[in-house]
Amino acid sequence: MACHTIEQGGANGIGPNLYGVAGDAIAEGRGGYAFSDALKAHKGVWDQATLDQWLSGPAKFAQGTKMTFAGLTSAQDRADVIAYLNSKGGKLSLGAAPAPAPAK
Repeated sequence: MACHTIEQGGANGIGPNLYGVAGDAIAEGRGGYAFSDALKAHKGVWDQATLDQWLSGPAKFAQGTKMTFAGLTSAQDRADVIAYLNSKGGKLSLGAAPAPAPAK
């Protein structure tokens, strides 16, 4: 809760408010949040593939990011987070969730 809020019109915390982030431009807007130069260097939008890359490891996606979250190893967990973000004002037409990894 200290890191992000997700309510429409919510305040930024340590990280930006995430309402409507799915489908928005990377590192822009968010109520004046001060994004790292590493994240600002990325162009484009937070689409499903880009969010998946970010959620798998923010530091790998944008070396030097301020986000200290290690990432989610499970493709299903990432898909669930993306679907949740999209349900909160997002603009994505989401495809099917990734297939579960084969049992070992």
